[in-house]
Amino acid sequence: MEQTIQLKRAYDPESPADGYRVYIDRLWPRGLSHETFHYDSWDKSIAPSTDLREWFHEDPENRWTEFEEKYKAELSKNPAFDALRKEIANKPTVTLLFSSHDRAHNNAVVVRNLLK
Repeated sequence: MEQTIQLKRAYDPESPADGYRVYIDRLWPRGLSHETFHYDSWDKSIAPSTDLREWFHEDPENRWTEFEEKYKAELSKNPAFDALRKEIANKPTVTLLFSSHDRAHNNAVVVRNLLK
């Protein structure tokens, strides 16, 4: 089975094409209510550590490559990442949801690349 793993901002409208929706940030998306934001799974421990997230956000333009490497290292030791891999194994379409405004440089990009 070919699996599709796509990315979407938490603020983008939900769609049936999203398949299984996994929110992968540590913090709840600002301004969204629990009644209107729909996801199938949310494990906060998949997100980057608070220290790494705050360090990256101080200078995202110049720290992206180093953030990727540091976050991959965190995920390689994180049992939640293996649990996520098992959880989505039989899902044909998975959408990783994130809150960042930057669609190209965020933790979901790193997670998707590691899952593929």
